Amino acid sequence: MDIQKSVESRVEWIRSILASSGAKGIIYGNSGGKDCSLVGILCKMATDNVLGVIMPCQSGQNYGSDRDDALWVGAHFGISQTEVDLSEVKSALLSALGDGLENGKLSDNAAHMASININPRLRMTTLYALGQARGYLVAGTGNLDEATLGYFTKWGDGAYDFNPIADLTVGEIYEHLSYLGCPASVINKAPSAGLYPGQTDEQELGVSYAEVDAYLKGGEVSEVTKRKIERAYKASEHKRRLPLAYGRD
Repeated sequence: MDIQKSVESRVEWIRSILASSGAKGIIYGNSGGKDCSLVGILCKMATDNVLGVIMPCQSGQNYGSDRDDALWVGAHFGISQTEVDLSEVKSALLSALGDGLENGKLSDNAAHMASININPRLRMTTLYALGQARGYLVAGTGNLDEATLGYFTKWGDGAYDFNPIADLTVGEIYEHLSYLGCPASVINKAPSAGLYPGQTDEQELGVSYAEVDAYLKGGEVSEVTKRKIERAYKASEHKRRLPLAYGRD
């Protein structure tokens, strides 16, 4: 892949979306990770009106290295940042739900997943509220590996107006970041949604992004890995399509 040409093409694509939509700018969630950093940089190259939003939500990692990296990327590339702490909002929602997540009909894991998926949905609500108030579009920050595996939250980080990196594998994300001069602290840290202490993407997925990249590019992967990826793709199909609607489907 010609990285320079890829960057230039994506920037022009973003500019065309802004022009056709009449939007005044772009807003995105900034966790200090690889994907959102690349999205923020590309958007900033397309327009000066870009706002990154740091949204800690009951995870110590959100307040530490992730926040530091998010602020650094914003400062280094001249991207305005704001911070909205959603921790108390989530606590209030959990309190309102009461024992609704643990009513004896759900497994412990199902209740846990229901709880942690609140985080990205609160972040999506925040981005759209701030974006609408400013006349900004919401930029998505998911890569091709995550889309293939269904490793995103429906109506959470899976909700956006446009996504300039949706076709890029994780390896290609790193190549673009290196080309654009992103710091090693962002490129080298273990990918994580920061949903709870110690959480990493690859640990949860049970497969490495390097293996997913190889699969997507037609390279050699073990049969076990192939089955894991294809099983995840099939199980998450509902996340990648429009909701079923009577008279349409």
